[in-house]
Amino acid sequence: MSSHSANPQLNSKGELHHLLSIDGLPRGVIERILSTADSFINVAEREVKNVPLLRGKSVFNLFFENSTRTRTTFEIAARRLSADVFNLDIVRSSAAKGESLLDTINNLTAMQADAFVVRHATSGAPYLIARHTSRHAPHIHVINAGDGQHAHPTQGLLDAYTIRHYKKDFSNLTVAIVGDILHSRVARSDIHALTTLGVPEVRAVGPLTLLPTGLEQMGVRVCTKLDDGVRGADVIIMLRLQSERMRGTLLPSAAEYFANYGLTAKRLALAKPDAIVMHPGPMNRGVEIDSHVADGTASVILTQVTFGIAVRMAVLSIVSSSASMQ
Repeated sequence: MSSHSANPQLNSKGELHHLLSIDGLPRGVIERILSTADSFINVAEREVKNVPLLRGKSVFNLFFENSTRTRTTFEIAARRLSADVFNLDIVRSSAAKGESLLDTINNLTAMQADAFVVRHATSGAPYLIARHTSRHAPHIHVINAGDGQHAHPTQGLLDAYTIRHYKKDFSNLTVAIVGDILHSRVARSDIHALTTLGVPEVRAVGPLTLLPTGLEQMGVRVCTKLDDGVRGADVIIMLRLQSERMRGTLLPSAAEYFANYGLTAKRLALAKPDAIVMHPGPMNRGVEIDSHVADGTASVILTQVTFGIAVRMAVLSIVSSSASMQ
C-alpha cells in the first residue's frame, strides 16, 4: 500500500491531487505552492497577461455558502490560467430543490468538469466529494474553499505567503492569531500552515469562551489577554467574530469585545515596530479592529487579497498537473 494512501489529498506518487486541508500536508508540498505562487504574482497583479496552463479545462465554483471575496478570487485565478469557469447558482439550483450533494456532483461530472472549488457550511463536505470523485471520476480535482468550522486551506496558504513576503523567513517569528478562534476555519488552517513551516511561536489570543480546547497540542501558546498576545509579535492576524456560528451568549456585547480584544494603535504599539497586521475579511471595524489600524501603514490586508489570486492560481495549476487518483 502506498505511503500516501492515508492522505486523501495526495495521489500514489505523493502529488497534490485535491486540496482539502493543510493539516497533514508535507512541508515540501506547502513550500511548492508558495514558490509556484511567486511565478504568478505578475499575472495576479495584471502586469502580464493570462497564461494558458488550464486552457480547455472546466472549473466549477460550487459555493453552497456565500463568499464574494473567495469565490471571486478563485474565478479570477482560474480565468487567468485560461480555464473555463462556471459559477453554480446554488440558491436557484437543483440542490436548493432537495437534490443530494452527490447527485449534484454526478450531474456536473457528466458536464465534463475537471475541478470543483467547494465552499460548504458542513465540515467535511469537500472530503465527501473528493472520496466520491476518486471512485467515479478520478481525474477530477476538489479544492476546499472553506468547510464549516473545519478548514480554509487556501486562506491559510495565502496568509503564509503574505508573511513570507514581508518577513522572508519563518524560523524566528512570533505570530499572534486574535479573536474568535473557536469558530474559525481560517485560524485552524493558519495554525497548521505556520507550525508546519517552522514558526517557533504561534499564539492564540481571545476570551476563554472563544478558544477551543486542544490548542496547546497543536503547538500553540494560548493567551487570554490581548496585550500579552500581541506584545513582541511580528505578525498579528485579526479574525472576524463569527456571530452566525455562535450558539448562546458567548460575548456580552460587541462594544465590550472591542474594549478588551479590539486592535487599536495603542495595542499595536506593543508589537514589534515592523509588525504587520492581517485580516481574512470581511472586517468588522470597531469590533475586532480600529479603522486607524485597518487603514494604517502596518496593515497588509488588501495585499493579502492580491496574493490570494496568485496562491489560488498556484493551487489550481499544481493539482491540475497531477496524475489521477489511483
